[in-house]
Amino acid sequence: MLEVGAGQGGLGSWLARRYTYVGFEPDTASRAVAIDRIARTGLGNIVDHLDDPPEVYDLVCAFEVLEHIEDDDAAIEEWHGYIAAQGWLLLSTPAHSNRYGISDEYVGHFRRYDRWTLVNLLEKHGFDIVRFRSYGAGLGQALEAARNVALRRRAAPSAPAGSAGSGRLFQPSGDAWAWMNFGATLPFRAVQAPFSRTDIGSGYVVAAQRRS
Repeated sequence: MLEVGAGQGGLGSWLARRYTYVGFEPDTASRAVAIDRIARTGLGNIVDHLDDPPEVYDLVCAFEVLEHIEDDDAAIEEWHGYIAAQGWLLLSTPAHSNRYGISDEYVGHFRRYDRWTLVNLLEKHGFDIVRFRSYGAGLGQALEAARNVALRRRAAPSAPAGSAGSGRLFQPSGDAWAWMNFGATLPFRAVQAPFSRTDIGSGYVVAAQRRS
């Protein structure tokens, strides 16, 4: 599997224990942290570029990445080329274009996605939607509101700088903080579950299969 936008490798270090994992991260600071985390597992690999022509993967993941890319149409077409016939694309994005706010601008988002905008984009490039879910109902909206307030007095960086730093903003600085976040959010996972098939959440998770 390939993870596009591996960030600081928090998820990648977990995935590498279960799958043959490659993480692509262009930001130097985030990549250094990710390399250290992956090295501790002894599994997986973090890279700063992708081969051309690309290696083909059974699964390509891109979590909170697509909204950072100005030409998302070209990005989906590129990712399609990394995926084996009938392989999978798994991605997450922030939801609802009308909720675009200060925190989106600060981290270099070009947009948020409405359901049918995302569905049409994927289907246009040869994917069939297998599962489409929303996440973040309740806590997601509260965190977005808090981030908008916290960032209101900060000058937004350029889009490239914001994107580069987005993988580090508000991220746990150590294992203890990460486990604390995990425990604190457990109740909210139960709260959001009944709304996963609606558009109430703050983001979308989509599993799409490449047509043969």
